[in-house]
Amino acid sequence: MGERVGWITCARARGSDTDEALALPALARAGVTVDVVDWHDPSVDWARYDRAVVRSPWDYPERYDEFVEWLGRVAAVTDLRNPLATVRWSLDKHYLAELADVGVPTVPTTFLEPTPTHAPFHPALPLEAFVVKPAVGAGSRDAAAYERGASAAASAHVARLHARGATVLVQPRLRSVATDGESALVYFDGHYSHAINKHVGLSESGVVDGLSVGESVRPCEPGDDEREVAARVLDLVTARFGTPTYARIDIVRDDAGLPCVLEAELAEPSLFLGEGGPAAVARFVDAVLRSR
Repeated sequence: MGERVGWITCARARGSDTDEALALPALARAGVTVDVVDWHDPSVDWARYDRAVVRSPWDYPERYDEFVEWLGRVAAVTDLRNPLATVRWSLDKHYLAELADVGVPTVPTTFLEPTPTHAPFHPALPLEAFVVKPAVGAGSRDAAAYERGASAAASAHVARLHARGATVLVQPRLRSVATDGESALVYFDGHYSHAINKHVGLSESGVVDGLSVGESVRPCEPGDDEREVAARVLDLVTARFGTPTYARIDIVRDDAGLPCVLEAELAEPSLFLGEGGPAAVARFVDAVLRSR
């Protein structure tokens, strides 16, 4: 009898995960029975699955505590991919501070923790342009770009996030993001698979209709320096938690042209299997089915 896999999504993401249309048939050809299931469906018996693969539960930021508690329950009865500790680390972008502390180049990040007073935020000079976003977020929801003169709007944005108890990240809006975009490097079972270049459009309101902002993507070949930085992230993750089944490391270039980490996505990233081609799909399936 073949394996049974729970492919974890949410009701709002149904039909919007482009990886799903490629991965599910490939898993079926490998003899795997796959159920696409909503993470918060109380009727699901997670113990019936040999593996549960976290893929598109993209409404979790609004239900974070519930989601983390649910992850623990699922990991107790089946093989969660990625594993619980890996997913929990990746959900909260405080990991950027940890990466920076060990010398991994990251986008400079200021963390504004919520306080009872909700003191107004005033971006420190000399930032000409900056991004405000929550430490726990998905699909660039609640992320917005501002110019230095828009401190009132930025302060209101920070206050709105703080009011719901969210830690806020403030990062410089790097010039390369508008011109060159981001390089997203995808890894399966710790090995490089493929990469895409993407441009994400951020508004000045942070308000997103749906689960994600619009983005344009195309396959790309990352630079050796980008791969070196991404490999350092994978090395840290592997040393702490073991080899991840899948990972996506988003790299941008700072204003000196050097690569730095924007995000380390090991929870529920889009893997851009279509851009990676059939070989990427095969690598993903092999990684999911490999025993730990």
